[in-house]
Amino acid sequence: MSSTPTNPGPFADDEASAAGLVLPGGKVDADAVRRAVEKAEELGLDDDAELRTVTFRIQRDLNKRLDKYLTDRIGFLSRTQLQKLIDEGGVLVNDRQPKASTKVGAGDVVEVVIPAPPEPNIQPEDIPLDVLFEDEHLIVLNKQPDIIVHPARSHLKGTLLSALAFHFRHRSKTGGGLSAVGEEFARPGVVHRLDRHTSGCIVFAKTDEAHWKLAHQFEHRRVDKRYLAVTHGHVEPDVQVIELPIGPHPSREKGYREKYVVRHDELGKHAVTICRVRERYAVGDEPRASGGLPGGPVTDSRRYSLVELELKTGRTHQIRVHLSYHLWPIVGDDMYGGKPYRDETGVEVIARQALHACTLGFQHPVSGEALEFTAPLRGDIAALVLSLRRMGTSGPITAPGATVDLSKAVGADSARVR
Repeated sequence: MSSTPTNPGPFADDEASAAGLVLPGGKVDADAVRRAVEKAEELGLDDDAELRTVTFRIQRDLNKRLDKYLTDRIGFLSRTQLQKLIDEGGVLVNDRQPKASTKVGAGDVVEVVIPAPPEPNIQPEDIPLDVLFEDEHLIVLNKQPDIIVHPARSHLKGTLLSALAFHFRHRSKTGGGLSAVGEEFARPGVVHRLDRHTSGCIVFAKTDEAHWKLAHQFEHRRVDKRYLAVTHGHVEPDVQVIELPIGPHPSREKGYREKYVVRHDELGKHAVTICRVRERYAVGDEPRASGGLPGGPVTDSRRYSLVELELKTGRTHQIRVHLSYHLWPIVGDDMYGGKPYRDETGVEVIARQALHACTLGFQHPVSGEALEFTAPLRGDIAALVLSLRRMGTSGPITAPGATVDLSKAVGADSARVR
């Protein structure tokens, strides 16, 4: 449907095609987008992008950057968020993928898949939390898998923020709440994030002072984050620096929009991962090749590695893309060629990506004290490592620069497996 705003506004000379998502005056209606998301859920749609797509046909000679144009159009998203949306392929200009700096003007057609606006209030929910540390300034959790950090798109409930809101109200000994930084985007206290299916260490700020000081440490790479992952195949050599640019998948078809790839063009962003092998496993008799995985690399179905990963940059899906590019996809990571793992009895041990944010070190934002936390492996990923050790391991490998204490992170403690 095509409509021209009936009331004068900053875009009165433009046209916007959308299913009732644009207000008179030319701005996107946040409530209408929420209703589109709800409609998609009611219909059971896996992909609701079509219901959230708006096409702007620019009638004036603006000579304005694309990100600034969209900031004026979509008031509930920050310019940084819109730049990320552009980088991830959520915006097309004249049917081509643009940059945030692309100039737009008369005759240009801008198509945007509008992200679901955040809910204005975080609703407390009684969701169990594994608290590693808490004081009046911050809280550190060992995040469980299959939970997202903050409301996004159709996931408005069951988030870590809802769990924290309940925790501060009913369980916290130090009280308080989350910082107000990011509150307008329903992300109060969120200093950094982990993927939905990634478990492990994550810190939240409880005061504005703590938030800004922690964010500064993350921004300037003064935080020591180490991940553990179980990959298909024997990763070699023991230590290597993977330096490959990462950008959005060139296809915007369903199933590819969330995916990232190594790109050596203007959309590829500098990314560096240091990979250190900690253990190697050989399951069964002689290893055998599994053949090509659909859309992914060739892997050895009976060989696995436990690797420690240090990030020097923080690109979306960085670890997953870098490892799969080198033919070592993470076990269970079906997006990037990984397969679920079954033990010697045929029981499926893990189906989600076997990636865990194991240690997190930073300077306390108020006291200045050096803090370091280890989140032990639990549940499916702990069961995976213990199963592989039973089936045949090289034993611990001393990789220069490795810092994760495997005796703390991985153990035979059955309580961690439950």
